[in-house]
Amino acid sequence: MSPDHKDHEYGFGTRAIHAGAIPDPVTGARATPIHQTTSFVFDSADHAASLFNLQTFGNVYSRISNPTVAVLEERVASLEGGRAALACATGMAAQMTALLAILKNGDHIVAASTLYGGSIGQLGIGFSRLGIETTFVDPQDTENFRRAIRPNTRAVYGETIGNPLVNVLDIEAVATVAHDHGIPLVIDNTVASPYLCNPFAFGADIVVHSATKYLGGHGTTMAGVVVESGKFDWGSPQSRDKFPEMLEPSRAYHGVKFYETFGDFGYTMKARMEVNRTFGATLSPLNAWLILQGIETLHLRMQAHCRNAMQVAQFLEQHPLVSWVNYPGLATSPHHALAKKQFRTIDGAPGCSGILTFGIKAADAARAGERFIDACEFMSHLANIGDAKTLVIHPASTTHRQLSEDELQRAGVRPDMIRLSVGIEDAQDILWDIDQALKQAVA
Repeated sequence: MSPDHKDHEYGFGTRAIHAGAIPDPVTGARATPIHQTTSFVFDSADHAASLFNLQTFGNVYSRISNPTVAVLEERVASLEGGRAALACATGMAAQMTALLAILKNGDHIVAASTLYGGSIGQLGIGFSRLGIETTFVDPQDTENFRRAIRPNTRAVYGETIGNPLVNVLDIEAVATVAHDHGIPLVIDNTVASPYLCNPFAFGADIVVHSATKYLGGHGTTMAGVVVESGKFDWGSPQSRDKFPEMLEPSRAYHGVKFYETFGDFGYTMKARMEVNRTFGATLSPLNAWLILQGIETLHLRMQAHCRNAMQVAQFLEQHPLVSWVNYPGLATSPHHALAKKQFRTIDGAPGCSGILTFGIKAADAARAGERFIDACEFMSHLANIGDAKTLVIHPASTTHRQLSEDELQRAGVRPDMIRLSVGIEDAQDILWDIDQALKQAVA
Protein backbone atom coordinates (compact mmCIF):
# COMPACT_ATOMS: atom_id res chain seq x y z
CA MET A 1 0.00 0.00 0.00
CA SER A 2 1.31 3.44 -0.88
CA PRO A 3 2.13 5.63 2.16
CA ASP A 4 -0.11 8.29 0.62
CA HIS A 5 -3.15 6.02 0.90
CA LYS A 6 -2.87 4.86 4.52
CA ASP A 7 -5.88 6.93 5.60
CA HIS A 8 -8.19 5.59 2.92
CA GLU A 9 -11.22 3.82 4.43
CA TYR A 10 -12.32 0.83 2.40
CA GLY A 11 -16.01 0.11 1.92
CA PHE A 12 -17.85 -2.90 3.29
CA GLY A 13 -17.81 -4.85 0.02
CA THR A 14 -14.08 -4.36 -0.45
CA ARG A 15 -13.35 -5.48 3.12
CA ALA A 16 -15.68 -8.48 2.72
CA ILE A 17 -13.38 -9.66 -0.08
CA HIS A 18 -9.94 -8.52 1.08
CA ALA A 19 -9.80 -7.91 4.86
CA GLY A 20 -7.27 -10.11 6.63
CA ALA A 21 -5.85 -11.60 3.42
CA ILE A 22 -2.82 -10.91 1.24
CA PRO A 23 -1.44 -12.92 -1.69
CA ASP A 24 0.47 -15.92 -0.37
CA PRO A 25 4.10 -14.77 0.00
CA VAL A 26 5.51 -18.19 -0.96
CA THR A 27 3.39 -19.17 -3.97
CA GLY A 28 1.70 -15.89 -4.93
CA ALA A 29 -1.73 -17.53 -4.61
CA ARG A 30 -4.46 -14.88 -4.58
CA ALA A 31 -7.03 -17.05 -2.77
CA THR A 32 -6.38 -17.67 0.93
CA PRO A 33 -4.61 -21.05 1.26
CA ILE A 34 -6.11 -23.81 3.37
CA HIS A 35 -3.45 -24.51 5.99
CA GLN A 36 -4.60 -28.06 6.74
CA THR A 37 -2.10 -28.82 9.48
CA THR A 38 -2.30 -29.59 13.17
CA SER A 39 0.95 -27.88 14.19
CA PHE A 40 3.73 -25.54 13.15
CA VAL A 41 7.54 -25.77 13.22
CA PHE A 42 9.39 -23.51 15.66
CA ASP A 43 12.46 -21.54 14.62
CA SER A 44 14.29 -22.43 17.82
CA ALA A 45 13.82 -23.41 21.45
CA ASP A 46 13.66 -19.72 22.41
CA HIS A 47 11.07 -19.09 19.68
CA ALA A 48 8.91 -21.94 21.00
CA ALA A 49 9.16 -20.64 24.56
CA SER A 50 8.22 -17.11 23.56
CA LEU A 51 5.18 -18.39 21.66
CA PHE A 52 3.95 -20.42 24.62
CA ASN A 53 4.55 -17.44 26.92
CA LEU A 54 2.46 -15.23 24.58
CA GLN A 55 5.47 -12.93 24.17
CA THR A 56 5.50 -13.46 20.39
CA PHE A 57 2.57 -13.80 18.02
CA GLY A 58 2.60 -16.88 15.83
CA ASN A 59 1.15 -20.34 15.38
CA VAL A 60 1.73 -23.27 17.69
CA TYR A 61 -1.18 -25.67 17.24
CA SER A 62 -4.37 -25.37 15.21
CA ARG A 63 -6.55 -25.78 18.28
CA ILE A 64 -5.21 -22.37 19.35
CA SER A 65 -4.65 -20.58 16.04
CA ASN A 66 -4.26 -21.30 12.35
CA PRO A 67 -3.36 -18.96 9.44
CA THR A 68 -6.52 -19.74 7.46
CA VAL A 69 -8.73 -19.29 10.51
CA ALA A 70 -6.90 -16.06 11.35
CA VAL A 71 -7.96 -14.55 8.02
CA LEU A 72 -11.59 -15.26 8.88
CA GLU A 73 -11.15 -13.74 12.33
CA GLU A 74 -9.59 -10.56 10.96
CA ARG A 75 -12.23 -10.25 8.26
CA VAL A 76 -15.21 -10.54 10.59
CA ALA A 77 -13.57 -8.17 13.09
CA SER A 78 -13.15 -5.65 10.26
CA LEU A 79 -16.75 -5.99 9.07
CA GLU A 80 -18.09 -5.57 12.62
CA GLY A 81 -15.77 -2.67 13.39
CA GLY A 82 -14.28 -4.66 16.26
CA ARG A 83 -10.79 -4.89 17.71
CA ALA A 84 -10.30 -8.67 17.54
CA ALA A 85 -12.19 -11.89 16.87
CA LEU A 86 -12.07 -15.59 17.69
CA ALA A 87 -13.51 -18.27 15.41
CA CYS A 88 -15.19 -21.35 16.89
CA ALA A 89 -16.61 -24.63 15.62
CA THR A 90 -20.28 -23.53 15.63
CA GLY A 91 -22.46 -20.60 16.61
CA MET A 92 -23.37 -22.34 19.87
CA ALA A 93 -19.65 -22.82 20.58
CA ALA A 94 -19.08 -19.11 19.95
CA GLN A 95 -21.86 -18.19 22.37
CA MET A 96 -20.49 -20.58 25.00
CA THR A 97 -16.93 -19.29 24.56
CA ALA A 98 -17.99 -15.64 24.68
CA LEU A 99 -19.78 -16.11 27.99
CA LEU A 100 -17.51 -18.60 29.75
CA ALA A 101 -14.61 -16.19 29.19
CA ILE A 102 -16.19 -13.90 31.80
CA LEU A 103 -18.48 -16.20 33.81
CA LYS A 104 -17.89 -18.72 36.59
CA ASN A 105 -19.87 -20.74 39.11
CA GLY A 106 -22.19 -18.44 41.06
CA ASP A 107 -22.52 -15.81 38.35
CA HIS A 108 -25.73 -14.59 36.72
CA ILE A 109 -26.85 -13.54 33.22
CA VAL A 110 -29.81 -11.41 32.16
CA ALA A 111 -30.99 -12.41 28.70
CA ALA A 112 -33.85 -11.68 26.33
CA SER A 113 -36.62 -14.29 26.49
CA THR A 114 -36.94 -14.19 22.70
CA LEU A 115 -33.61 -15.88 21.96
CA TYR A 116 -33.21 -18.79 19.58
CA GLY A 117 -34.42 -21.99 21.27
CA GLY A 118 -30.94 -23.54 21.38
CA SER A 119 -29.60 -20.44 23.11
CA ILE A 120 -32.34 -20.60 25.72
CA GLY A 121 -31.39 -24.24 26.30
CA GLN A 122 -27.68 -23.47 26.60
CA LEU A 123 -28.11 -20.51 28.95
CA GLY A 124 -31.11 -21.77 30.88
CA ILE A 125 -30.20 -25.45 31.28
CA GLY A 126 -26.61 -26.08 30.20
CA PHE A 127 -25.14 -23.17 32.13
CA SER A 128 -27.28 -23.90 35.20
CA ARG A 129 -25.43 -27.22 35.52
CA LEU A 130 -22.24 -25.18 35.80
CA GLY A 131 -23.73 -23.03 38.53
CA ILE A 132 -24.44 -20.06 36.24
CA GLU A 133 -28.04 -18.83 36.42
CA THR A 134 -29.90 -16.96 33.69
CA THR A 135 -32.95 -14.75 34.08
CA PHE A 136 -34.93 -14.34 30.84
CA VAL A 137 -36.85 -11.10 30.42
CA ASP A 138 -39.21 -9.63 27.85
CA PRO A 139 -36.92 -7.36 25.80
CA GLN A 140 -39.76 -5.14 24.62
CA ASP A 141 -39.40 -3.13 27.86
CA THR A 142 -35.75 -2.20 28.39
CA GLU A 143 -36.36 -1.66 32.09
CA ASN A 144 -36.97 -5.41 32.43
CA PHE A 145 -33.21 -5.87 31.99
CA ARG A 146 -32.49 -3.31 34.71
CA ARG A 147 -34.96 -4.87 37.12
CA ALA A 148 -33.43 -8.33 36.65
CA ILE A 149 -29.80 -7.33 37.31
CA ARG A 150 -28.34 -8.65 40.55
CA PRO A 151 -25.05 -8.02 42.38
CA ASN A 152 -23.66 -11.20 40.77
CA THR A 153 -24.83 -10.38 37.22
CA ARG A 154 -21.87 -10.49 34.85
CA ALA A 155 -23.42 -10.20 31.37
CA VAL A 156 -26.51 -8.94 29.54
CA TYR A 157 -27.38 -10.92 26.41
CA GLY A 158 -29.68 -10.31 23.46
CA GLU A 159 -30.16 -10.75 19.72
CA THR A 160 -30.18 -7.92 17.19
CA ILE A 161 -33.19 -9.57 15.54
CA GLY A 162 -34.89 -12.32 17.55
CA ASN A 163 -35.26 -15.79 16.07
CA PRO A 164 -38.03 -16.65 15.34
CA LEU A 165 -40.06 -13.77 16.81
CA VAL A 166 -38.26 -11.29 14.50
CA ASN A 167 -38.36 -8.61 17.20
CA VAL A 168 -35.77 -5.82 17.17
CA LEU A 169 -33.73 -5.17 20.32
CA ASP A 170 -33.05 -1.57 21.34
CA ILE A 171 -29.29 -2.12 21.59
CA GLU A 172 -28.44 1.40 22.70
CA ALA A 173 -30.93 1.38 25.57
CA VAL A 174 -29.93 -2.09 26.78
CA ALA A 175 -26.23 -1.15 26.53
CA THR A 176 -26.91 1.81 28.81
CA VAL A 177 -28.47 -0.49 31.39
CA ALA A 178 -25.53 -2.90 31.25
CA HIS A 179 -22.92 -0.14 31.47
CA ASP A 180 -24.73 1.54 34.36
CA HIS A 181 -23.91 -1.65 36.27
CA GLY A 182 -20.37 -2.07 34.95
CA ILE A 183 -21.10 -5.19 32.91
CA PRO A 184 -20.77 -5.90 29.17
CA LEU A 185 -23.57 -6.25 26.65
CA VAL A 186 -23.22 -9.34 24.45
CA ILE A 187 -25.19 -9.30 21.20
CA ASP A 188 -25.93 -12.16 18.80
CA ASN A 189 -25.82 -10.42 15.41
CA THR A 190 -26.44 -13.57 13.34
CA VAL A 191 -29.76 -12.63 11.74
CA ALA A 192 -28.84 -9.04 10.85
CA SER A 193 -25.20 -9.74 9.86
CA PRO A 194 -22.59 -6.97 10.04
CA TYR A 195 -23.83 -5.67 6.69
CA LEU A 196 -27.21 -4.60 8.07
CA CYS A 197 -26.31 -3.68 11.64
CA ASN A 198 -23.21 -2.75 13.64
CA PRO A 199 -24.05 -3.41 17.32
CA PHE A 200 -20.79 -1.78 18.47
CA ALA A 201 -22.03 1.54 17.08
CA PHE A 202 -24.93 1.35 19.56
CA GLY A 203 -22.85 0.39 22.61
CA ALA A 204 -22.53 -3.41 22.49
CA ASP A 205 -19.23 -4.77 23.82
CA ILE A 206 -19.11 -8.32 22.44
CA VAL A 207 -20.77 -9.69 19.30
CA VAL A 208 -21.29 -13.35 18.45
CA HIS A 209 -22.28 -14.97 15.16
CA SER A 210 -23.45 -18.30 13.98
CA ALA A 211 -21.39 -18.00 10.81
CA THR A 212 -23.27 -21.09 9.66
CA LYS A 213 -26.06 -18.71 8.66
CA TYR A 214 -25.70 -15.51 6.60
CA LEU A 215 -21.90 -15.21 6.79
CA GLY A 216 -21.49 -18.61 5.12
CA GLY A 217 -24.73 -18.19 3.23
CA HIS A 218 -25.01 -21.53 1.47
CA GLY A 219 -26.01 -24.05 4.13
CA THR A 220 -22.79 -26.04 3.83
CA THR A 221 -20.59 -25.20 6.80
CA MET A 222 -20.78 -24.94 10.60
CA ALA A 223 -18.87 -22.08 12.23
CA GLY A 224 -19.12 -19.37 14.87
CA VAL A 225 -17.28 -16.13 15.63
CA VAL A 226 -16.82 -13.98 18.74
CA VAL A 227 -15.87 -10.32 18.18
CA GLU A 228 -14.65 -7.85 20.80
CA SER A 229 -15.20 -4.10 20.48
CA GLY A 230 -12.06 -3.31 22.48
CA LYS A 231 -13.90 -0.49 24.27
CA PHE A 232 -15.10 -2.14 27.48
CA ASP A 233 -12.92 -1.05 30.42
CA TRP A 234 -12.42 -4.22 32.45
CA GLY A 235 -10.28 -2.27 34.93
CA SER A 236 -12.75 0.52 35.70
CA PRO A 237 -13.78 1.02 39.34
CA GLN A 238 -17.26 -0.27 38.45
CA SER A 239 -16.02 -3.42 36.69
CA ARG A 240 -12.72 -4.49 38.25
CA ASP A 241 -14.29 -6.26 41.24
CA LYS A 242 -16.72 -8.07 38.95
CA PHE A 243 -14.06 -9.42 36.57
CA PRO A 244 -10.91 -10.08 38.62
CA GLU A 245 -9.89 -12.86 36.21
CA MET A 246 -9.28 -10.22 33.54
CA LEU A 247 -6.83 -8.42 35.83
CA GLU A 248 -5.22 -11.08 38.01
CA PRO A 249 -2.62 -13.68 36.95
CA SER A 250 -4.30 -16.49 35.01
CA ARG A 251 -4.15 -19.85 36.73
CA ALA A 252 -4.99 -21.46 33.40
CA TYR A 253 -2.16 -19.88 31.42
CA HIS A 254 1.25 -19.17 32.96
CA GLY A 255 0.04 -16.37 35.22
CA VAL A 256 -0.49 -13.92 32.35
CA LYS A 257 -2.63 -10.88 33.16
CA PHE A 258 -4.83 -10.64 30.07
CA TYR A 259 -6.07 -7.06 30.34
CA GLU A 260 -2.73 -5.68 31.46
CA THR A 261 -0.80 -7.56 28.78
CA PHE A 262 -3.11 -7.25 25.78
CA GLY A 263 -5.24 -4.22 26.59
CA ASP A 264 -8.11 -3.68 24.19
CA PHE A 265 -8.01 -7.27 22.92
CA GLY A 266 -7.34 -8.90 26.29
CA TYR A 267 -10.82 -10.40 26.41
CA THR A 268 -10.31 -12.14 23.07
CA MET A 269 -6.97 -13.55 24.20
CA LYS A 270 -8.58 -14.84 27.40
CA ALA A 271 -11.38 -16.45 25.41
CA ARG A 272 -8.83 -18.04 23.09
CA MET A 273 -6.34 -19.31 25.68
CA GLU A 274 -8.58 -20.16 28.64
CA VAL A 275 -11.81 -21.29 26.97
CA ASN A 276 -11.39 -22.33 23.33
CA ARG A 277 -7.94 -23.87 23.88
CA THR A 278 -9.21 -25.79 26.92
CA PHE A 279 -12.65 -26.91 25.75
CA GLY A 280 -11.54 -27.44 22.15
CA ALA A 281 -14.47 -26.01 20.17
CA THR A 282 -12.04 -25.15 17.38
CA LEU A 283 -12.91 -24.24 13.80
CA SER A 284 -11.19 -26.32 11.14
CA PRO A 285 -9.12 -24.54 8.44
CA LEU A 286 -11.33 -25.96 5.67
CA ASN A 287 -14.50 -24.67 7.31
CA ALA A 288 -12.90 -21.26 7.85
CA TRP A 289 -12.02 -21.17 4.15
CA LEU A 290 -15.59 -22.08 3.16
CA ILE A 291 -17.02 -19.31 5.35
CA LEU A 292 -14.57 -16.87 3.76
CA GLN A 293 -16.00 -17.74 0.34
CA GLY A 294 -19.46 -16.91 1.60
CA ILE A 295 -18.42 -13.61 3.16
CA GLU A 296 -17.06 -12.37 -0.17
CA THR A 297 -20.66 -12.01 -1.41
CA LEU A 298 -22.30 -11.12 1.92
CA HIS A 299 -23.12 -7.54 0.94
CA LEU A 300 -24.74 -8.66 -2.32
CA ARG A 301 -26.69 -11.52 -0.78
CA MET A 302 -28.03 -9.46 2.12
CA GLN A 303 -29.44 -6.90 -0.31
CA ALA A 304 -31.19 -9.69 -2.21
CA HIS A 305 -32.48 -11.33 0.99
CA CYS A 306 -33.92 -8.02 2.19
CA ARG A 307 -35.55 -7.12 -1.12
CA ASN A 308 -37.15 -10.56 -1.47
CA ALA A 309 -38.27 -10.67 2.17
CA MET A 310 -39.94 -7.27 1.84
CA GLN A 311 -41.85 -8.43 -1.24
CA VAL A 312 -42.89 -11.62 0.54
CA ALA A 313 -43.99 -9.72 3.67
CA GLN A 314 -46.06 -7.27 1.62
CA PHE A 315 -47.59 -10.14 -0.35
CA LEU A 316 -48.52 -12.02 2.83
CA GLU A 317 -49.89 -8.88 4.48
CA GLN A 318 -52.43 -8.58 1.66
CA HIS A 319 -53.16 -12.29 1.25
CA PRO A 320 -56.73 -13.30 2.18
CA LEU A 321 -55.57 -16.61 3.69
CA VAL A 322 -53.01 -15.05 6.07
CA SER A 323 -54.05 -13.91 9.56
CA TRP A 324 -50.90 -12.05 10.59
CA VAL A 325 -47.37 -11.24 9.39
CA ASN A 326 -44.32 -10.21 11.41
CA TYR A 327 -41.50 -8.43 9.57
CA PRO A 328 -39.82 -5.27 10.92
CA GLY A 329 -39.43 -3.86 7.42
CA LEU A 330 -43.21 -3.36 7.18
CA ALA A 331 -44.42 0.09 8.18
CA THR A 332 -47.14 -1.63 10.24
CA SER A 333 -44.59 -3.48 12.40
CA PRO A 334 -44.19 -2.26 16.01
CA HIS A 335 -40.43 -2.67 15.48
CA HIS A 336 -40.28 -0.55 12.30
CA ALA A 337 -39.04 2.70 13.90
CA LEU A 338 -36.26 0.93 15.77
CA ALA A 339 -35.31 -0.98 12.63
CA LYS A 340 -34.96 2.33 10.76
CA LYS A 341 -32.60 3.57 13.47
CA GLN A 342 -30.37 0.49 13.69
CA PHE A 343 -30.33 -1.11 10.23
CA ARG A 344 -28.87 -0.15 6.87
CA THR A 345 -31.39 1.31 4.43
CA ILE A 346 -32.09 -0.75 1.31
CA ASP A 347 -34.40 0.66 -1.40
CA GLY A 348 -35.71 3.30 1.00
CA ALA A 349 -36.65 0.86 3.78
CA PRO A 350 -34.72 -0.62 6.71
CA GLY A 351 -32.93 -3.80 5.68
CA CYS A 352 -34.34 -6.33 8.11
CA SER A 353 -32.72 -9.51 6.83
CA GLY A 354 -34.57 -12.47 5.33
CA ILE A 355 -36.49 -13.88 8.32
CA LEU A 356 -40.21 -13.40 8.74
CA THR A 357 -43.11 -15.22 10.37
CA PHE A 358 -46.82 -15.51 9.66
CA GLY A 359 -49.98 -17.44 10.49
CA ILE A 360 -52.73 -18.93 8.33
CA LYS A 361 -56.45 -18.18 8.64
CA ALA A 362 -57.95 -21.53 9.54
CA ALA A 363 -59.99 -23.18 12.27
CA ASP A 364 -56.93 -25.27 13.10
CA ALA A 365 -54.12 -22.87 12.22
CA ALA A 366 -51.36 -25.14 13.52
CA ARG A 367 -52.55 -28.01 11.32
CA ALA A 368 -52.93 -25.62 8.37
CA GLY A 369 -49.31 -24.60 8.94
CA GLU A 370 -48.19 -28.20 8.69
CA ARG A 371 -50.20 -28.65 5.49
CA PHE A 372 -48.62 -25.47 4.09
CA ILE A 373 -45.12 -26.79 4.70
CA ASP A 374 -45.92 -30.15 3.14
CA ALA A 375 -47.35 -28.40 0.05
CA CYS A 376 -44.26 -26.30 -0.71
CA GLU A 377 -42.64 -27.15 -4.03
CA PHE A 378 -39.09 -25.79 -3.95
CA MET A 379 -38.99 -24.07 -0.55
CA SER A 380 -37.08 -26.44 1.71
CA HIS A 381 -38.40 -27.70 5.05
CA LEU A 382 -35.36 -27.78 7.32
CA ALA A 383 -33.88 -26.35 10.52
CA ASN A 384 -31.63 -23.57 9.31
CA ILE A 385 -31.75 -19.91 8.31
CA GLY A 386 -29.58 -17.59 6.25
CA ASP A 387 -29.26 -19.89 3.25
CA ALA A 388 -29.31 -18.71 -0.37
CA LYS A 389 -32.32 -21.03 -0.68
CA THR A 390 -35.73 -20.22 0.81
CA LEU A 391 -36.38 -22.31 3.91
CA VAL A 392 -39.55 -22.94 5.90
CA ILE A 393 -40.25 -24.48 9.30
CA HIS A 394 -42.81 -24.70 12.13
CA PRO A 395 -40.78 -23.53 15.19
CA ALA A 396 -43.11 -24.76 17.95
CA SER A 397 -42.74 -28.38 16.86
CA THR A 398 -39.07 -28.24 15.78
CA THR A 399 -36.47 -25.64 16.76
CA HIS A 400 -38.32 -24.70 19.97
CA ARG A 401 -39.85 -28.10 20.71
CA GLN A 402 -37.73 -28.55 23.87
CA LEU A 403 -39.34 -25.49 25.50
CA SER A 404 -42.26 -25.68 27.92
CA GLU A 405 -45.58 -24.00 27.11
CA ASP A 406 -44.63 -21.11 29.38
CA GLU A 407 -41.22 -20.75 27.71
CA LEU A 408 -42.83 -20.85 24.26
CA GLN A 409 -45.21 -18.09 25.28
CA ARG A 410 -42.40 -15.93 26.69
CA ALA A 411 -40.38 -16.50 23.52
CA GLY A 412 -43.37 -15.41 21.43
CA VAL A 413 -43.55 -18.75 19.60
CA ARG A 414 -47.20 -19.28 18.74
CA PRO A 415 -48.64 -22.70 17.78
CA ASP A 416 -49.59 -21.33 14.33
CA MET A 417 -46.25 -19.61 13.63
CA ILE A 418 -44.55 -20.43 10.31
CA ARG A 419 -41.03 -19.13 9.87
CA LEU A 420 -39.67 -18.29 6.44
CA SER A 421 -36.00 -17.72 5.77
CA VAL A 422 -36.39 -15.97 2.43
CA GLY A 423 -33.67 -16.85 -0.07
CA ILE A 424 -32.29 -15.12 -3.12
CA GLU A 425 -34.25 -16.95 -5.82
CA ASP A 426 -36.44 -14.94 -8.20
CA ALA A 427 -39.02 -13.22 -6.02
CA GLN A 428 -41.94 -14.16 -8.28
CA ASP A 429 -41.12 -17.84 -7.90
CA ILE A 430 -41.06 -17.54 -4.11
CA LEU A 431 -44.43 -15.77 -4.15
CA TRP A 432 -45.88 -18.44 -6.46
CA ASP A 433 -44.79 -21.26 -4.16
CA ILE A 434 -46.19 -19.50 -1.10
CA ASP A 435 -49.51 -18.82 -2.81
CA GLN A 436 -50.07 -22.34 -4.07
CA ALA A 437 -49.07 -23.82 -0.70
CA LEU A 438 -51.48 -21.52 1.15
CA LYS A 439 -54.33 -22.61 -1.10
CA GLN A 440 -53.55 -26.26 -0.49
CA ALA A 441 -53.22 -25.66 3.26
CA VAL A 442 -56.85 -24.56 3.60
CA ALA A 443 -58.34 -26.69 0.82
